[in-house]
Amino acid sequence: MQDNEEMQEFGGRPSKSARKREATAAQGLGTKLIELKESDLRALNLGEKLLDAILLAKRITSRGGLARQRQYIGKLMRDIDTAPIEAALGAKSRATAIDAEKHKRLEAWRTRLLTEGPAALEDLVKCCPHADRKSVQALVTKASGARVDPASREAASRELFRTLRSLFEAAR
Repeated sequence: MQDNEEMQEFGGRPSKSARKREATAAQGLGTKLIELKESDLRALNLGEKLLDAILLAKRITSRGGLARQRQYIGKLMRDIDTAPIEAALGAKSRATAIDAEKHKRLEAWRTRLLTEGPAALEDLVKCCPHADRKSVQALVTKASGARVDPASREAASRELFRTLRSLFEAAR
């Protein structure tokens, strides 16, 4: 709403403050693009000039040089529609957040199995009826056993995590 008021105030063109806000937003989006992997950048179908500028920025180590390159990327981005880029970055961040939440849930199940034992195993079998109780119990025993060497315990703990992941993916 503030932008509309400023545009009316200056005869239909954006004020200097509005243009500066847009330039700062474009430069911020450019900074996010610099942090992406090259394969993700190519998937965004950016213009060749913009893509080259971003890839060059990834190689620049000088702080001042990188700042100038970010400003140049922001300038290039003023001429393109940034909505599809922002939507793609938003979708990527949502997917990352979902993956992180799944990982936390699996970690919680593994911790619960290792600390609570049979009660947690019963809940797991209720949640995933196709789970092989004996193999999961064997992994829990090996991962939490005091007589087992630390390397084997760690390996069993990782295997338990992989087993839980496959169980919950199959339950979907």
